[in-house]
Amino acid sequence: MVSSPQTFRSIRPQSNKLPVLARFLDAIVIGLTLLSVLDMTAVEWDHKHTWWLLISVVGFGLFASFNELYRGSRAMSTLTEVRLIAISWVCVLLVLMCVNEAYLLIDPIYKQYFWVWSLAVPIEIISWHVIVRKVADLARKMGKNQHRVAIVGATRLGAELEKILFEEETTGTDFLGFFDDRQRLDESRYPFDLTKLAGDIDQLVKLAKEGSVDIVYITLPLREELRINNVVQQLSDSTVSVHYVPDLFMFDLLNSSLNNIKGIPIISIHDTPFYGVDGVMKRIFDILFSSAILTIISVPLLIIAISIRLTSPGPVLFKQRRYGFRGEKIIVWKFRSMTVWEDAENVVQAKRHDPRVTKLGRFLRCTSLDELPQFFNVLQGSMSVVGPRPHAVAHNEFYRGQVKGYMLRHKVKPGITGWAQVNGYRGETDTLAKMEGRVQCDLNYIRNWSLWLDIKIIFLTIIKGFIGAKAY
Repeated sequence: MVSSPQTFRSIRPQSNKLPVLARFLDAIVIGLTLLSVLDMTAVEWDHKHTWWLLISVVGFGLFASFNELYRGSRAMSTLTEVRLIAISWVCVLLVLMCVNEAYLLIDPIYKQYFWVWSLAVPIEIISWHVIVRKVADLARKMGKNQHRVAIVGATRLGAELEKILFEEETTGTDFLGFFDDRQRLDESRYPFDLTKLAGDIDQLVKLAKEGSVDIVYITLPLREELRINNVVQQLSDSTVSVHYVPDLFMFDLLNSSLNNIKGIPIISIHDTPFYGVDGVMKRIFDILFSSAILTIISVPLLIIAISIRLTSPGPVLFKQRRYGFRGEKIIVWKFRSMTVWEDAENVVQAKRHDPRVTKLGRFLRCTSLDELPQFFNVLQGSMSVVGPRPHAVAHNEFYRGQVKGYMLRHKVKPGITGWAQVNGYRGETDTLAKMEGRVQCDLNYIRNWSLWLDIKIIFLTIIKGFIGAKAY
């Protein structure tokens, strides 16, 4: 008897039309509000208003998506939704004002209607979002659109899932409890209150066949393949919706995401956050910011260069080999601050009262002014304004074998300042613990990256100052 080959079944991504509808309605609100304000102020529509509307609609859609306003989570609080709408709209207004300075989209004599429209739009968007939310919440409290949910697996992952699913009273879910066949002698090992343990798998299957369960989440460990398959097979004799929640947190995830290639699910374990639109936005920000800074500091750069030339022999700039994005070697530029300027294979970190450091160099290093030429690296594209600081190649080769996840820092471009630097890890790393702390800060930056985090780090760098006690 010839066995038939296993049929491969692709997995299609779940389609949710509600975020698309929300985007469309927000765009309609922005447009209708502009038309209403122009009508009330007796201003005729012209091509400038077309550009104005286009920038507003596209800008709000981009910023709202970037802030995850349309993620469609029932667990998002009303206050969070209002805050995200307000932040997204403020960003749109900033863009409009910048464009207006260049192209005069808003006639000076009609600026009052711009401000009326600017205030009216967020009020109206917030109003319809809140009204829809409240109506949906009321419907769920009345028993409409309710889901009866059970979790298979008395695991920490299951307990965390239960916490997330039911942290809001209005999520529209009725929790039936945890179901697990495993017997534990030590009750303290359960990651939740034992009153939430509803029974074993047979009891769950019985409830499912009776139509008393709508959704089942399976949170058993990946190694329990046979048990998982057994639960799925038993529940297939019912109409319950079954979801498997893989315990991927056993890995040290770095910017993990779920994708698919023609139906084949792909889960990234270690990845860069700078693919697609995010990478483009990061690069645009780097170019604009570094261009502005280089314009502002052009005179100080010239003064520092002349001072270095007059106070010590040797070149003005010092080039260093560093590891950049994907571990590729790059050349990083700095103002020379030492009497030696070779980029040796074995690099010795500068220490307090280091005789190699010149008098002017000591001031430059303490104030981070020696780093200013790296804005040219940013403009060139080998560095970013914000990111993990680049280490000497020799230090990389040493610490990659000493610190877990060290090379994952290179999933992004190195930066002039970073999360580690504003959290006390600037300057010499004379102990392994200091390097481990710096690397953890760098990895947390990659995990939580957003354009707002970059802006926050820049502000913290300015507020905390460029002077560091460990920079010498």
